[in-house]
Amino acid sequence: MGLPEPSGPFFLSLTAVPISYMVNAMSAVSDPVVVAGIGVLVLLSLFVILFFFAQGNPPKDPLFYVFAIFSFTSVIDLIIWMEEDGYISGFMEFYMQEGEPYLRTAHGILICLWDGTVHYLLYLIMLGAIARGENYKTVGLFWLGSLLMSMLVFLPGNVVGKYGTEVRPAFILNVPYLLLPVWAGMRIFREKHAFTKIAAEKVTMAHSEGIFQRPLDIALILYLLGAITFTLFRGMLALDCPSDTCFTYIYQYEPYIRDPVAYPKVQMLVNLFYVLPFLCMSIYALLVPGCTWMLDWTVVFAGGMAQGQFAHIGSSVYHRTPYTYRVPQEAWWEFMILNVSYTLGMQLLAYRCVKNRAYFLKDTTQTVEEGKKQN
Repeated sequence: MGLPEPSGPFFLSLTAVPISYMVNAMSAVSDPVVVAGIGVLVLLSLFVILFFFAQGNPPKDPLFYVFAIFSFTSVIDLIIWMEEDGYISGFMEFYMQEGEPYLRTAHGILICLWDGTVHYLLYLIMLGAIARGENYKTVGLFWLGSLLMSMLVFLPGNVVGKYGTEVRPAFILNVPYLLLPVWAGMRIFREKHAFTKIAAEKVTMAHSEGIFQRPLDIALILYLLGAITFTLFRGMLALDCPSDTCFTYIYQYEPYIRDPVAYPKVQMLVNLFYVLPFLCMSIYALLVPGCTWMLDWTVVFAGGMAQGQFAHIGSSVYHRTPYTYRVPQEAWWEFMILNVSYTLGMQLLAYRCVKNRAYFLKDTTQTVEEGKKQN
């Protein structure tokens, strides 16, 4: 038997709607252990069904199974968002009560929205690329950064925040979201890009251009300097910096960082320890040609920045966040301009690297000439 790609996984993901409705109607799902067991059983059943139907036309890329199963959970997350915001009812109430109650926070609801829309679209794109035998490395890297950022903030935030006492057996259902992306990322990084080849002369010419001949790169360096300052400053806020400047900013512009749910603090610390070093390295890469790692890692960090900032900005103004931790009305524009600029700058950096990559490629002409001189 053959499983149509990606229509098969798409229709399979939609079964999340009747499955969640039927499970919610069962009275036995009031026990946290039972809820976790049902979650594991559903995921294993999905894998078996996918594997069985794909035997007639097995996918060449094993990540097909990962993306297909994750597309199902994306629909589940979309259902959670719709139910928590009052659009539907009677689907995931059992899970929110006995599974992962912290998903009812502003941060939890917004990562469900992101997973049910952005990640779901990315899964369908990658499944379609696998079906057609096309390269999906750039999309895969963006997804990788987005999902890892989500998990790096969500999992520790659940444990150290005020919902730390609400961690239940269903928490283990998040483990695949941490382990599978690592394996998937290793495979995606090994793939080659579907870029058209660039002549060695163009690479040499790009390397010969000084920074003042590249106005876009000057603008990106200015952005990176601002982003470094902003990341460092908010990291200090998360560490309870006692200065008057920190006190004024956290109370008048971003009080959400003080929210005891801990997600915003964890987000700032992840940015401080992971994003900040990359921002510094990116300045180096824009000044010194031939840093090929920029072609992949800028896309990963663009995905992570997009997801993290979406959750942070959204939670800062969301009605589920207590009023005292929301952005004050008089500081709304300043907050938005700072955070949206911080987000879009990374997307622009990734776009620049992918679309005009000659500067970041190795200069093979120079390497050949040096080899001849040595001989």
